[in-house]
Amino acid sequence: MKPVVYIETTIPSYYYDQRPSLQFEIARTKEWWDEERLDYELITSEAVLEELDNPQNPCREESLRLLEGIPVVRTVPEVVQIADVHVARRVMPQTRSLDALHLASACFYKADFLLTWNCRHLANPNKLAAIRQVNAALGLLTPILTTPYDLRRVQEEE
Repeated sequence: MKPVVYIETTIPSYYYDQRPSLQFEIARTKEWWDEERLDYELITSEAVLEELDNPQNPCREESLRLLEGIPVVRTVPEVVQIADVHVARRVMPQTRSLDALHLASACFYKADFLLTWNCRHLANPNKLAAIRQVNAALGLLTPILTTPYDLRRVQEEE
């Protein structure tokens, strides 16, 4: 059975991003998506599709098309409740409820990894202990919160 990776909004966004300041992240996102994603079972969520489907998103159509065929998990009431607890316990920001929904979805649907470039609110090692503590109190496992840079194919030693 392949490990499950929850694809957060920044992954399809960076795949099509053109900003020179993000050239490293863009290149690694494309490398992971094009060469390594088949090593995993991917899921995404309604929250990701909602975030990408913003008319102000210059790569809206391409980003949404990249996710075609990937199972979309629903934002059921339990996910919203988990997100609310993450916000109330201050492990997720009060003003960015979609970040809380991404984390809650990955936890509720038992993803092994949450893949993101959001290193402020999600893939932030300084927040991990608090996130794990809240999730343990809720009876949830915490996925590995990581970037494509750190989620690399295991290479055999020569």
